[in-house]
Amino acid sequence: MTGVTEHRVPSAGGTLSVRDYPGSGPAFVMLHGFPDHGHIYDDLIPHLVAGGRRAITIDFLGFGASDKPAGAHYSFAQQRGDVAAVLDALHLDRVVLVGHDAGGPAALNMALLHPERVASVVLMNAFYGEAPGLLVPELIEIFSHKPLQALAQHFLASPAQFAWLLDFQRRLLLADASPSGQRRYQELLGPLIDDNFRQTPSAASAFAQMTAQLQDEIAANTARILTLRRSEVPVALIWGRNDPYLHLSTAAFLQSQLRHGVLHALDAGHWPQIDAAEDAARIMLAL
Repeated sequence: MTGVTEHRVPSAGGTLSVRDYPGSGPAFVMLHGFPDHGHIYDDLIPHLVAGGRRAITIDFLGFGASDKPAGAHYSFAQQRGDVAAVLDALHLDRVVLVGHDAGGPAALNMALLHPERVASVVLMNAFYGEAPGLLVPELIEIFSHKPLQALAQHFLASPAQFAWLLDFQRRLLLADASPSGQRRYQELLGPLIDDNFRQTPSAASAFAQMTAQLQDEIAANTARILTLRRSEVPVALIWGRNDPYLHLSTAAFLQSQLRHGVLHALDAGHWPQIDAAEDAARIMLAL
């Protein structure tokens, strides 16, 4: 798209790659999960910009085009710091934080810590605390289960075996996808995820560290549920109902913990911003 400004924003651990699409109103600041980066919103952004809204994507430290410093320590707290650094650098006041997948905790916890800076939150097939039936993909299970850390590191040390593991997970994710969803995965998501790990340096260290902390983050967020229930920040849950892992029951439970939560179920998989970009944008533009 024309008109985009690319920023290098200093954070505590290195510089962040930020893409800023012009518009008015509270800016949408969009956060990715792992193992992807900010370009997962590329199909959604044109609809938001056409609606006159400003849209900003962040590659978290260690992912995408952001710095990947040797020996860096990656954490969910560090990602909250990345978001704060971008808000400060771009002089953003009241924003709409959009969190997909593992970007959900950063979006919600920033709203709890700094409600004066967050107009609302959008969650897309994300997780937060413990929830009935919460499932994670097998790839994430291996890297997040502490007794399996030796196995996880073995996969990382072997590019061929790690590629096999990614392909195994890809086939499971796409098993029930529509032909258009499968095609868009091959065109956008597959190359995006693969490139994240093929870069030198790659996102492997950030991915491994973040997934290893997954269960600890879920436990910490479960302890914050009372604070979440008291929050006045509106939250829109835009959910792909065909997600085989973070399914609709996860979204319904999270909505039940929110004072101002609205659930929108779309005919999409794990990435509603790709599978149903126009519908997702319509909901977001109404915020």
